[in-house]
Amino acid sequence: MTNRQCAIFLAATGHAPPPTWGKPPFDHPDQPVVSPSWFDAVAYCEWLSSTTGRHYRLPTEAEWEKAARGGLEGKKYPWDDELDETKAHSGVGFRDDCPNVVGLGAPNGYGLFNTADGVHEWCADWWDAAYYVVSPERNPPGPETGLRKSSRGGSWRHAVKICRCAHRSSLPPDHRFSDYGFRVARSVKREV
Repeated sequence: MTNRQCAIFLAATGHAPPPTWGKPPFDHPDQPVVSPSWFDAVAYCEWLSSTTGRHYRLPTEAEWEKAARGGLEGKKYPWDDELDETKAHSGVGFRDDCPNVVGLGAPNGYGLFNTADGVHEWCADWWDAAYYVVSPERNPPGPETGLRKSSRGGSWRHAVKICRCAHRSSLPPDHRFSDYGFRVARSVKREV
């Protein structure tokens, strides 16, 4: 989700912008939008769904992790098992003041960019540190309730230490930080 995409949403809905909106160094149109709350991310998905007639939403943690791996099941990072800082930061060098613009470097096997860097991305799931001990083995939907919402993905603020595909984090859903953003998922029906 970029600033350019968010600008369309804000103009169409009058939704309040995130607190860093329009402020350097986070104001490039092709940077990921930063500091939306989980509620802001959900509002965007609802607007996009009503505008397009397709169902958009935040991905579950399980969906996010599968997409981030890009088909490399069981690997630590979107590119392999070896930590490679140049790959973790799109091959363009790490920035410690803001995220790079999206789409730099090579995409993963599913064509996704910036799953190991950029911003932490809100997920649909409530947070439970022990959830995967008791969750269904396939496509776990996340806990039904909680106090915090899950997030996935590496962040410009944390260098490479948390860019593993399986890394989990969380925040209360009303929090807004400059290293948080989101990407959307679209539900599709399978033909049987």
